[in-house]
Formats: sequence, C-alpha cells, structure tokens
Amino acid sequence: MKEAPEQLPGPTITPSAQVSIVVIAFNDAGHVGDAVRSALAQEVPGDTVTEVIAVNDASTDGTGAALDDLARTEPRLRVIHRSENSGGCGTPRNEGLRAATGRFVMFLDSDDVLPPGAVRALLSAALRHDAPVVSGACVRRELPARRDVPWQPGLYREAAVHESAEASPQLVRDTLCVNKLYEREFLAKHAIAFPEGRFTYEDFVFTAQVLAAAPRIATVPDSVYVWHVRRSAARQSISLNRKDVANWEARIAAHRASVEIFREAGSPVLAQAAATKFLDHDLRMYVRELHTRGADYRAEWWRLTREYLGGFDEAALRAARAPSRWLARVVLASPAPRDLDRITQLASRPGRLLPPYAEAGGRAVWSPDLPEVELDALGTKPIGRLPVTIDAEPSVGGRSVLRLRVHDLYGRLAAAGPESIDVELRRRRDDRRGPVHTAALTRAAAGAAGSAAAVSWTAEVVLDLEALTEGGGKAAADPEPWDLMAQVSCADGAGFRAALRATGPGLRRRVLPSRRHTVLLVQPYATTGGALSLRVASGLRSVWRIAARRLRR
Repeated sequence: MKEAPEQLPGPTITPSAQVSIVVIAFNDAGHVGDAVRSALAQEVPGDTVTEVIAVNDASTDGTGAALDDLARTEPRLRVIHRSENSGGCGTPRNEGLRAATGRFVMFLDSDDVLPPGAVRALLSAALRHDAPVVSGACVRRELPARRDVPWQPGLYREAAVHESAEASPQLVRDTLCVNKLYEREFLAKHAIAFPEGRFTYEDFVFTAQVLAAAPRIATVPDSVYVWHVRRSAARQSISLNRKDVANWEARIAAHRASVEIFREAGSPVLAQAAATKFLDHDLRMYVRELHTRGADYRAEWWRLTREYLGGFDEAALRAARAPSRWLARVVLASPAPRDLDRITQLASRPGRLLPPYAEAGGRAVWSPDLPEVELDALGTKPIGRLPVTIDAEPSVGGRSVLRLRVHDLYGRLAAAGPESIDVELRRRRDDRRGPVHTAALTRAAAGAAGSAAAVSWTAEVVLDLEALTEGGGKAAADPEPWDLMAQVSCADGAGFRAALRATGPGLRRRVLPSRRHTVLLVQPYATTGGALSLRVASGLRSVWRIAARRLRR
C-alpha cells in the first residue's frame, strides 16, 4: 500500500472542495465503528472530510447504538436511522447521498475501511484534472489471514486521465462504486442513483449510469479502499453468498440492466465491453465453483446461462480471452451440464485445459461430440499464455514427493522442448516465499498412436516440508496454507508459470516426525479451482487442537 504524501499537491483546497462519506450499515455492530473511524481519519489541509453520514438500515443488533455513541463525541458524524430495512444497499446509499452537503461524495460499507490518504489521493486528482469522477486502487483483504489481492490491478498501475469511458472501455471492468470519488453536482445533473430496494449488485447499475454519462475520469494508483473478505462469517456479504442460484440470476439481471443503459446512451462500444467483462470475470468466477454445487443448482445455472449467452453477438465472444469464450461456447453448444472437471479447471486462474485433446478437420476442438466448439488461438498464443495442465500427485510420508506430469497441447510444447521444472511454495498469509524444488523433465512413453493427449513429460521432486516451519518464529499450531506454482523452462528459451492440478489418492492429512517441533501435520488438498495447496501445522499443540475440534464435531 502506498503512503500518502505529506502535502496535498495541486490546487489549494477551499471549503467548496469538501467531501462527504456515506457509510451504510445493517446488523454490523462489530465492524461499523472501524469503518466510520477510518472515514473520520481522512484528514488533509482544509478539513477535507466535511462530514461522515452513517445510514443505519433498520439494524436489529447494536449497530444503531454504536453509531449514536460515536456521534456524541464526533460532530462531523451524522447518523440516519431507517425505520424499515430496505433489503439491499441501494436505498441507504441513496438516502445518504440526498443528505450529503459536500461538493464530492464517497461510499463506504460498514465492514470495510478507507486506508490513510485515500481521500487526499482522490480529491487531489479531481481538482488537478477537473474530473467529476476519480477512481483508485482497491484491495480485497482476506481475513483473518490479512492477505491482500488487488482488484482489477491493470487499471491502476499508473495515474491516468480518461476523457470518457468510451475512449477507455477497459474502465467497464471495475464495477465497484466504493473506490471512487464523485462530484455531487454531476450525479444530480444526470439523475444518477442506485436501484432501490432488494436489488443485488446495485453497483453494476450505478457504475453503468456514471460511465454512460461520459464524464472525464481520473485514475490513481494509490490504494483508496480495503474490501474485507470474511469467508467464515456467519452472514456472508452479497458478493460472497453465491451458494443459491438466485445469486447468479440476480447477477445476470444487474449485468443485463447495465448493458441496456449503455445501449440507451448510444454506446455500443461500452455495451460490448460490458459483455466481454461478463465472460472474462463473472462467467469464469461461477464456473470454477460449479462442481461444488448440487445437481439442481447446476441444471438451473446452466439453463440461465445458456439463455443469457444466447443474446451475445460473435464480436463480444471474440473480444473475450480464449478460455472465457471456449467456456461460453461449451455452455451454448450443450443443453445440459457436462465436463464439470474440465470446465472448472479451464475457468481457474490461470486456466488449465485437461486432456483429451480432440481434433476435427485439422482444428483443435473441445471434444469429438462438440466439434463446433473450436479451441481457437491455441496455435498463436505464446507459450507463456497457453492453458497447460501440470498434474501433481503428492505422496506425504517419510520421504515426501510430488510426482509431476506436464501435458502437451497439440504439439505446442513438444516444439518448445520442455527441459526442467521449478516448484515454488508461497505462504498464503503473507506471500512469504518458501523453498523452490527443481527437477529435470523426461518425455514419457507415447500412448495410443495418433493421440495428442499421450504426449507428456514427467518429473519427481522431493519436498522439504521441514523448511516450511523456518523463518516464521514459534511453531504454528493452526494450519498455514501454502500455494504451489510451477515454472517450466524449455530448450528454445521459452517458459511459463502454471498452478499444479491436485491429483491422486494422497490428498489427506498426515502426521510426520519433525526435528524442530516433534511433529508436523501436513495436508495436501485441492482448492476450489482444483489447484494443489498444502496446509502445514507444527508441534504437539496442533495435534491436540485438531483432535479437540473433531471431538466437538
């Protein structure tokens, strides 16, 4: 996260350039105080934050009381208590927007925070460039591990000014409303507001209205919003609560509304960019979870998706990344769910295309019974962007090893000549680099004659699991997740990185002797997307904790 400069650059801030921050809350007494305090702490010369408006959407816990307690000692905080819950985020945001008095306005959710310097960075760009909309970098912070994942990082690598979204259609990919500063007069002039009531993904529609109004937009690389992701929370946020197919139906409805806004504004460029974003982001996100859902969910999801994708034109499909358009074409070509393992792996990031590798008329195709689904671009993609599958079968014991198999893709790897593979481990909590294991690749014996899928290379690496406990202080009694990535080097100088696909019977917890901690608990497992990861805990205390949890269950 970048630190804000000590002095605000650009024009002098005047009272007319002040900011209102609207915080919305429902039954979030445990977090709303942190959100409000992070907004109140946004101080720069000129008392930039005029006010913080907290809208309590008829909470039934202690949220309202917590806000009132803060307001008694903070004159800049105004609390609005709604008497009836709206069922969504749009209504309380609109209410806060109507109550705001600052020249500019921002939105903040009660379970997130603004990092120091967020308002300073956004306001400075708004004043310097006369931009009614300014957008900054957002990070998704996985809690409790505090692992930060950048949101749409390609848009925020450097500062930029966009004369309109149509001139920079990539801006459509950032559908968040919370990492942005808006001039209130601009919103009022164009009658821009959130959908009212129980409308899921209301920020899709709000953002589409903003972009369709064609404002000058400034983007800054500074981190301006911390989006907290609490996957273990008893009540999941709307964006994480995807277990009911109604969530997917609501997402489609919001996306459809966004595309219609662009079309009505006379911007086919933005309408197509939104369709492409749906394929590259939304579709892949839900497909990679599809194998974890029940049969009824999958059938209804497939029906809804086929119906919606049927309205996409070929230009939108062509503009999407190759794995995304292949997935869309599989869904469109098949009336019922199929090949769940293959589509899950392909939807992962990075994608992995599993064998078999079929051909029809000299073209790479999805399967012999779906020859209309062409795997275009395989012949032109650079090696580093091919969806290569690397199978990894762990065997944890006295000698812990990974047995690896790198699959060819229609002769592309064979031409490059894979020679060696490095397997790197990184601790998910803080991205700390662990050991790197290197092995030579050996071409495996050919399979059935003429079978492209039979070409592969194998290797075996010995895992130094003891090294995963070094450099981290005392023994870790709670399991630490470690992610694995592979780097393949080829004879022609090419290379690529790929996640490892978890395979084999060794995906189970094992207790191993340890020189440093008496015992290690090691569990290889497959992530939601099918990649291999390890959970490692050390010390006898970890054994007792896990045993106690099992007994409680």
